[in-house]
Amino acid sequence: MKKILFLVTIIFTYSSLIKAQTIVFDVQEIKAKNFSESNIEKAYETCCSDMNPNKGGFALERIGKGADNGMTHRLIWYWELGEDLWKGTNVEEKAPLWWAQMSNYVEEWGESYSGRVLSKQDQTNEEYKLMHVWDMKIDNPNQFKKAHDKIVKTFKDEFKGRWVAFGTYDINYPNGATHWVSLTGKDEIDHITLYDKLQSKSEFFKLLAERGEIENVKDYLVRNIKSYNSK
Repeated sequence: MKKILFLVTIIFTYSSLIKAQTIVFDVQEIKAKNFSESNIEKAYETCCSDMNPNKGGFALERIGKGADNGMTHRLIWYWELGEDLWKGTNVEEKAPLWWAQMSNYVEEWGESYSGRVLSKQDQTNEEYKLMHVWDMKIDNPNQFKKAHDKIVKTFKDEFKGRWVAFGTYDINYPNGATHWVSLTGKDEIDHITLYDKLQSKSEFFKLLAERGEIENVKDYLVRNIKSYNSK
């Protein structure tokens, strides 16, 4: 009986831990006015640099190749599901000041969407600041995740130091996409070199096929400009 209770406790604790570590995110795309990127960063520094995110963070990213409708940047908020990102912060006081300043530097507001990170390998190499994102429609998410995780594990040396992740779009699917995969690298050549290496291995294509039916919606590049994470 004690063994059963001990096992139940372990399972409950493990399940709670997994649930607590699910990351949720909000994205706002913008078309910044010419030469205003540094001003956007300064606007956040002016009003909000003293705000300490709780179990998450905020990031400003520049959208590169593959941008939609002339959008130039993304604002991203991310935190652990069930947590308050701005716990202990007077957001009602800070937020209006920042949004007021942003109106001076944003030419157009684009799409806004939200989702979750279902699987991730955290980045350990700070040189990998260029992210390649694939948006897609997936027939069987569980099957896809299983194969995705197997790819990351099988080719762990190739993915060493990189952020590699898979997740959902849950609100306002961008261009109809339901899921996404993202991967970081140093620059475009670094990404292409990695793809060339992976695609020279038959095992890689075998695992790609195991992901199931997929419709590729689009792919694009984003570069991290500034991040503010939990201390």
